[in-house]
Amino acid sequence: MASLTCELIWVKQFLQELNFCGIQSMKMYCDNQAALHIASNPVFHERTKHIEIDCHFVREKLLSKEICTEFVGSNDQLADVLTKSLRGPRIEFICSKLGTYNLYAPA
Repeated sequence: MASLTCELIWVKQFLQELNFCGIQSMKMYCDNQAALHIASNPVFHERTKHIEIDCHFVREKLLSKEICTEFVGSNDQLADVLTKSLRGPRIEFICSKLGTYNLYAPA
């Protein structure tokens, strides 16, 4: 989440420098409820000490309303086609959601 936050901030600043549009808040979709809870919860536990700096950075951007987080279930995660080994029907479903098509399919 911290690296994605950095990328979103960079894209926002780039678009602002181009005077493209005024972006208010950017949505970050995540399928990990524990990560969302840790990012929004100001209380740290013993198990999260190694990620404390990243959490502070993400939480700062959440509080300033530069980003907002939203949960997306694993079944609806479209990025899985790029990151996981999936079977045929699942790949077809995600590709249809993304609007892709097979170039080699007979017409």
